[in-house]
Amino acid sequence: MSQDNTENIEKESVEKETVQEENTSVQLTVEEQLQEDLAKEKDKFLRLFAEFENFKKRTAKERIDLFKTANQEVLQSMLPVLDDFDRAWEQISKSEDEALVKGVELIHEKLKTTLISKGLEIVDIKAGDDFNADFAEAITQIPAPTEDLKGKIVDVIEKGYKLGDKIIRFPKVVIGN
Repeated sequence: MSQDNTENIEKESVEKETVQEENTSVQLTVEEQLQEDLAKEKDKFLRLFAEFENFKKRTAKERIDLFKTANQEVLQSMLPVLDDFDRAWEQISKSEDEALVKGVELIHEKLKTTLISKGLEIVDIKAGDDFNADFAEAITQIPAPTEDLKGKIVDVIEKGYKLGDKIIRFPKVVIGN
């Protein structure tokens, strides 16, 4: 029996060591699992933080763009008035009444200055320039008066305007073919 007891004690000792090793390996596995979970959560946090930063930058840019173009609707409605004023100015400037010419010129300049201060710019296109559909709208084509005007702008019918970098009304032009 003593041998049986010794064997039993050894068996128990081996079983205890095996259980302890299993517990240790389970503990390591749990620890490794926790480390892995922590790494995943850190990654989620960093991605979420980066996404939020991008969102803040994007909304700030959109807000700035909105402020830049907030006057667009009002300025677009003023363009026909400015066109009419330009046509009237051409006729009034031919008048011999100096006081009338001077008064209308002051009003005309004040209107243009006010619109320019709000960000309105004239799209700079003139007769003889190459036609570019990105910056002008072709109303019609006519036979080119000279050979060098083929495919180029022959006449500007209506001025174009832009607000900041955005064209709010394309110039209407006639092209030679």
